[in-house]
Amino acid sequence: MSRPSTLAAWLAYLETLHPKSIALGLDRVRAVQTRMDSTLHCPVITVTGTNGKGSTCAMLESILASAGYRVGLYTSPHLLRYNERVRIAGREATDDELIAALNAVEDARIGALGASGSDVPIALTYFEFGTLAALWLFARAGLDALVLEVGLGGRLDAVNLVDPDVAVVTSVDFDHMDYLGATREDIGREKAGIFRAARPVVCADPQPTGTMVRHAEALGARLYLIGRDYGYVPEGVQWQYWGPGGKRFGLPFPALRGEYQLANAATVLATLDLMRKSLPVAAGSIRDGLLTVDLAGRFQVLPGRPTIVLDVAHNPHAARALAGALGTMGYHPETYAVVGILADKDIAGIVGAVRSRIDRWFVATLPGPRGAAAATLAARLERAGIAPVSVRAFDDVAAALRAAQGEASEADRIVVFGSFLTVAAALAAVRSGLTPAQRHG
Repeated sequence: MSRPSTLAAWLAYLETLHPKSIALGLDRVRAVQTRMDSTLHCPVITVTGTNGKGSTCAMLESILASAGYRVGLYTSPHLLRYNERVRIAGREATDDELIAALNAVEDARIGALGASGSDVPIALTYFEFGTLAALWLFARAGLDALVLEVGLGGRLDAVNLVDPDVAVVTSVDFDHMDYLGATREDIGREKAGIFRAARPVVCADPQPTGTMVRHAEALGARLYLIGRDYGYVPEGVQWQYWGPGGKRFGLPFPALRGEYQLANAATVLATLDLMRKSLPVAAGSIRDGLLTVDLAGRFQVLPGRPTIVLDVAHNPHAARALAGALGTMGYHPETYAVVGILADKDIAGIVGAVRSRIDRWFVATLPGPRGAAAATLAARLERAGIAPVSVRAFDDVAAALRAAQGEASEADRIVVFGSFLTVAAALAAVRSGLTPAQRHG
């Protein structure tokens, strides 16, 4: 069978290799990895958490790059291009680089078939195949540091093939309960799976689960907790950090909006404190990295009027943070929400967390078998006590965004949230000119 020749064809092929989109476990992916030359030769930071992973990873990359280090970054999911998931020295991996890496994974997968004597190749999920490809590229990139974002959970996630020098937990809250468990203790246990014996763990959750604390103790891993071992103090337009490496004063707020980003930034500085022997970072690099960090879809405010805010908030914890950030913005007479949510998410919890900030709702159907229909979202909003006259349903996000902009005045704001898919569709619509978002920019 001939192999795909384009990245798009490869990605379509990956979707056919496993009957499930998510299949946690390391045995299959490790069996393929053992046949690949993907040994890493640099310090590694692995980041897990219910929310805040992407922001934390972006700040780590930005500060380390500002310090002159050659940094690799692996994140998921992507918004517009798969290439966003694999960054090397500040740039996205090219199609050709990714195709070469995917071919290397397929070679190993076929080799594993012959070695096992099985008639059926090892089935890898889309994420597992992509993770192995990313690690193969990173092993050849001459990196000084590598930042890995866990896809789901931690213990059984493909990223956990790699032993981190420092493990980071940004938050523990309710999401993906079908895979991670129904309680915070269960979820914390899964996230603690990235801890390693005698290596430090940085935890930004103010209420760490007992399962995490006990697992760290059993491994002899020193657990650094926000509020106890490190923290931050807002000081007007600046902030102060304190942690394992001492105090830092007069720090600029991160370029990522939202005061909740200070907890993420402090967690980043605590992590870098713990790596200062192998990756020393000067104060100027910290300032530059905080000021220049960029991450699409995390309380991202687009230029132009009406104001458009993009946020990938897709669970109640993230929606609460979004609501708080909206409350700190300047005055807007009306707030219009463009919302698309996956059917397996806590729709009621998401809506309840942010409803006090929203005046009008423009709900959209998301594509794919997991996407909730607009009619379903409208019914959930009505069930939550939101007046039907305040809700309109649309076949897709672009149509909902067009309608919201058609009704909003220049002084109003539109907030797009509910899923990575929702924000991606809105970004694509703006960039392709399907909406008039930039007409006043």
